[in-house]
Amino acid sequence: MTGASRGIGAAIAKALAEEGWPVGVNYRSDAAAAEEVVRSIEAGGGRALALAGDVSDPDTADALFTRVEQELGPVLVLVNNAGVRADNLSPAMDDEEWRRVIETNLSAAFRMTRRALRTMIRTRWGRVINVASVVGQRASPGQANYAASKAGLVAFTKTVAAEVARRSVTVNAVAPGFVQTDMTADVDERLLELVPARRVGTPEEVAACVRFLASEEAGYVTGTMLTVDGGLTA
Repeated sequence: MTGASRGIGAAIAKALAEEGWPVGVNYRSDAAAAEEVVRSIEAGGGRALALAGDVSDPDTADALFTRVEQELGPVLVLVNNAGVRADNLSPAMDDEEWRRVIETNLSAAFRMTRRALRTMIRTRWGRVINVASVVGQRASPGQANYAASKAGLVAFTKTVAAEVARRSVTVNAVAPGFVQTDMTADVDERLLELVPARRVGTPEEVAACVRFLASEEAGYVTGTMLTVDGGLTA
């Protein structure tokens, strides 16, 4: 899975390992954090491998899959979690701020999914789970690039799900709201007044939803988005 060295990604990696899946822990720059996730998984009896790679680079998908397939076996569950922010108001946003967010959050998910589907379609079983955001569903001034990437990820999820459903491959998304991670550390706490649950979520709560979508029991669930936001978008 991509973006798995910390936060929601790390929690998902551990949850899938608990289900018996060997896990490729992709990271861009924080090798120490990725290795700690691997150690935690191995301490629990699981198998994991830290994988360096910037998924915004078009060549990264093939390189990651080649290594995972060689060391852990065929990839039948893919979680696209890598994400970045580059907030700015639209009139002031430059092309690089737009490009970096779209390439990492959306284009990388397309490339990783395209590569994963080769094996999944041939095997006639697979799970693709994309980590979207409630920002793709509601206005979030200063985040036009992030909102576009996450809304695009949901549309991508639905379309690919329809394309591959006959092969017993499901494609779904989860959309977290305010979850306690490094990416949301600078969120104004007054915004929690908008959340009916009156609290932030935990990475483990998001991971529990991904765990279900990756399971055999979720075989008839595809093309959907599971919102994990304490009622924010209700």
